[in-house]
Amino acid sequence: MKNLIEAKAKNMIVLKDGHVTSPKGYIAGGVHCGLRKKKLDFGWIHSEVPAAAAGVYTVNAFQAAPLQVTKNSLEKMNTIQTIIVNSANANSFTGEQGYQDALEMQKQAAEKMMVEVDHVAVASTGIIGETLPMNKIHEGIDSMVESSHLAAERFEQAILTTDTVTKHIAVELEIDDKTITIGGAAKGSGMIHPNMATMLGFITTDAAVDVNSLQHALRNTTDDTFNMITVDGDSSTNDMVLVLANGMQGNQVLNENHPQWGEFVEALQFVSQELAKKIAKDGEGATKLIEVNVSGAVSETAARQVAKAVISSNLVKTAVYGSDPNWGRIICAVGYSEQPVLPDKICVSLGDIEVVKDGAVLYFDETEASQYLQQEAVTINIHLQHGEHEATAWGCDLTYDYVKINASYRT
Repeated sequence: MKNLIEAKAKNMIVLKDGHVTSPKGYIAGGVHCGLRKKKLDFGWIHSEVPAAAAGVYTVNAFQAAPLQVTKNSLEKMNTIQTIIVNSANANSFTGEQGYQDALEMQKQAAEKMMVEVDHVAVASTGIIGETLPMNKIHEGIDSMVESSHLAAERFEQAILTTDTVTKHIAVELEIDDKTITIGGAAKGSGMIHPNMATMLGFITTDAAVDVNSLQHALRNTTDDTFNMITVDGDSSTNDMVLVLANGMQGNQVLNENHPQWGEFVEALQFVSQELAKKIAKDGEGATKLIEVNVSGAVSETAARQVAKAVISSNLVKTAVYGSDPNWGRIICAVGYSEQPVLPDKICVSLGDIEVVKDGAVLYFDETEASQYLQQEAVTINIHLQHGEHEATAWGCDLTYDYVKINASYRT
């Protein structure tokens, strides 16, 4: 019997230890093919049948070869059946050789899993500017198997770079009297900033979903989840989020006109948000997850930009690391967000501790505020009192270890 816990969303439960293989018809795995010294470094997800697929991609002008290959195939077919991922080497900024290597990976994986070439998505993550050791990639693809008792866990481990933990989730909900499952896995720890970054996200579902509706839902969901996290302000060259819907539960095809479309989208957003928060919490060297809630903004764009400005501020991040209730840094970030604000209306609180109200500084217990900032999860609430729109962003503190990790990333 599945061990379940209740989720906040209506008609949805979260599966304890849920994975990308929790939905019906998916298998996954991971192996060590020699790209890293000892750790797993090549993983895959496979659907028993071709799945409707949607994707969103990094906005970095230098899009890596595997991303280009996947994007081109998805635009032609709108269908994916197999996803392959290698870590340790991003196959980015590698010219024509890198592009041909990504195509070769796609072709070999298609032959191995007996699927159409354009039904294979390719992803890579790791060091930029080095060509792939294709002999090792070939070994990884040759090692792909159809089942493993630790399948999903091995996949999650194989896609990591500087991550310290795996990131996964799955939920269930009832649609058309069918039990629909949505599962997800992600990686990301550094080079994380809104509008995609060094992160890969893979979401699977056994629901039948119209592909155009799925793409629209993913794009909107990404704007509120994956694009609302930051670790260090750097946007990478490789990264994407893919959603596969293989329809194996036999529900009526979901689209915007389906009476339960809103419930499906809510569940998709919940999965995406939880994965995004796990990435933010696992920022390189991080000790704390920071959540910034902005309300009372003149527009949704304004709310997002203010939240992003605060969560991206190195001064705010270092203050949280040092448990210093330096509210001035928050005000400063709001001010340079280039969004409409009324200085005499802004309110700021650290958790439940009010520090600014109606544009005026409040006397508060700094010891109490400092103790609050010592928690693993810190919330900053900002009320602009200038409209009705709101947004939330997530990030982490900035620590000495972040510098240590990135000072020696290659060496």
